[in-house]
Amino acid sequence: MFAHTALRQRCAKWLIATGLFLMLAACVEKPSTLERVKEDGVLRVVTRNSPATYFQDRNGETGFEYELVKRFADELGVELKIEAADNLDDLFTQLSQPSGPVLAAAGLVSSAQRKTQAQFSHPYLEVTPQVIYRNGRPRPTQPSGLVGKKIMVLKGSSHAEQLAELKKQYPALEYEESDAVEVVDLLRMVDEGQIDLTLVDSNELAMNQVYFSNVRVAFDLGEARDQRWAVAAGADTSLLDKANAFLDEAEKNGTLQRLKERYYGHVDVLGYVGAYTFAQHLQQRLPKYEKQFKATAKTEQVDWRLLAAIGYQESMWQPEVTSKTGVRGLMMLTQRTAQAMGVSNRLDPRQSIMGGAKYFMLVKDQLDDSIKEPDRTWFALAGYNVGSGHLEDARTLARREGLNPNKWLDVKKMLPRLAQKQWYSKTRYGYARGGEPVHFVANIRRYYDILTWVTQPQLEGQPADANLHQPGINKDQPAEQPAQR
Repeated sequence: MFAHTALRQRCAKWLIATGLFLMLAACVEKPSTLERVKEDGVLRVVTRNSPATYFQDRNGETGFEYELVKRFADELGVELKIEAADNLDDLFTQLSQPSGPVLAAAGLVSSAQRKTQAQFSHPYLEVTPQVIYRNGRPRPTQPSGLVGKKIMVLKGSSHAEQLAELKKQYPALEYEESDAVEVVDLLRMVDEGQIDLTLVDSNELAMNQVYFSNVRVAFDLGEARDQRWAVAAGADTSLLDKANAFLDEAEKNGTLQRLKERYYGHVDVLGYVGAYTFAQHLQQRLPKYEKQFKATAKTEQVDWRLLAAIGYQESMWQPEVTSKTGVRGLMMLTQRTAQAMGVSNRLDPRQSIMGGAKYFMLVKDQLDDSIKEPDRTWFALAGYNVGSGHLEDARTLARREGLNPNKWLDVKKMLPRLAQKQWYSKTRYGYARGGEPVHFVANIRRYYDILTWVTQPQLEGQPADANLHQPGINKDQPAEQPAQR
């Protein structure tokens, strides 16, 4: 009897202990999203594969969103893992999965519908939705003009939501949503006349318009809106709070402005005709000198596309050009520079490319060690154009104004002052046409962007005209003339 009583007591104690253990286990809080990210050592981010968000070139991963979210991962002290969604619906689906990515950085705009799918961060980029049409066709100027047109937009996009709202006002409005295209595809389809209209955000048009000869903005559809990051819907805001703090600081310390300048500050310098002309020359002239650009670039350890971009800005790849000031050849070398670089015949394209590359690298090597990439390249281009002395004067002016003398975004504001007596009278090297290197660098950056895009690994093996047909080319403004020095 006693044995049975003792057994029952032990069983009762075991059940109580088990119950308490289960209750305590239930009370233990799950780690927050931010804690999990730090424990795993990885920030998983879902995005879109496009020029305005994330893509890979020969140098690796790049894009505005990539650059920004990489800095966030670095601040967290974790590795960044990028996952590209097939489309916007897939992006939000992945974000909502417990085992999926924890952050979406894809040029997203918050909307009432999307707020049911995710939580959105503080804004970091203002964009305007724009209706895009084909040049030569009737231009709609207001929403009613969309009726009767063949329209396509990205499936699940904020633009599709805009059209859905418009359809309530204009029941005859028809449009198609597609998850098989990206913004570049939509612009190409308008450019080629496959569709009448599309809607894209202003920043994505700015990144891509140079590749398409016929696309135009019909009108802005609504007010400017903010792009934001997104996290999964729910009560856990740990990662979102951290992202907001990061974005606020990035705005405050100038990181956002520098990224905007890097990706969007020079995108419209060519105009339609300039870009169209460049496309023609890319097919007709560059093949004659491409091997030499590549060979010289390998010797001098510089990107051949940057050398080619310099050559185009200087001479439009014309080896026998002579300017009013006496600079000559494909790379437009002065007599003094040519002699210093070992060039005996400036009109020989091989010698000119070699001399231009050696001089560019010399200017770059002489820059202060405090100037880091990518600014170092832009400074070297400016020095190549205006001279290292004047460039140093502009850096001094920047320092006096409380700006950063090691950032191109700041120094390019000072360069035009070298043409104003009130400013150049206070400098060591005096007067210079300081506006020229600013345009010089902007043009070369754009030519370089285009060369980078059409020579991406996925396009290798195609002829130049095939590459340019995927992004088309623009026609309606004159190209800037090579810089005269």
